[in-house]
Amino acid sequence: MRRPAPLPEPLPSASGFRFAIVVSRFNAAITERLRDGARAALREAGAKDDDVELLSVAGAFEIPQAARAVAETGRIDAVVCLGCVIRGATAHFEYISSSVAHAIQQASGDTGVPMAFGVLTTDTWEQAEERAVDGQENKGWEAAAAAIEMAGMVRTLRTGDRVRTGR
Repeated sequence: MRRPAPLPEPLPSASGFRFAIVVSRFNAAITERLRDGARAALREAGAKDDDVELLSVAGAFEIPQAARAVAETGRIDAVVCLGCVIRGATAHFEYISSSVAHAIQQASGDTGVPMAFGVLTTDTWEQAEERAVDGQENKGWEAAAAAIEMAGMVRTLRTGDRVRTGR
């Protein structure tokens, strides 16, 4: 049973920020749709195509290293991490899912660059497809929206301004 989607909020402005999208090629039929959703959100929020770097990696396990490497360049304000891990008959799913989540969190904390987690961890292919639909329910879109928000918050904190959440 699917929960109702949250009410859509307007995206904060992405103008003036630089983003990287790190996307896994494994399960490409899903991850390409996540990538497209993230790009659509960034464009809608005003990010210029020249301000978005796209990095393609073999699988989900490689996402954190690429995200860390691009963050360490100093030219990125936030990273959108996209992949798809589908449960199988072995414990591989648990190892990969947990390792990727922790490594992305660690890379973000170590570099100070926000990294949005858009790595699907589903039981079935059908569940992955449901999360890679067109529009704002696409998990790539949602990860990009989180990256935009966090880039703005981090910049605000670094400039010494008070953070206003509007709530």
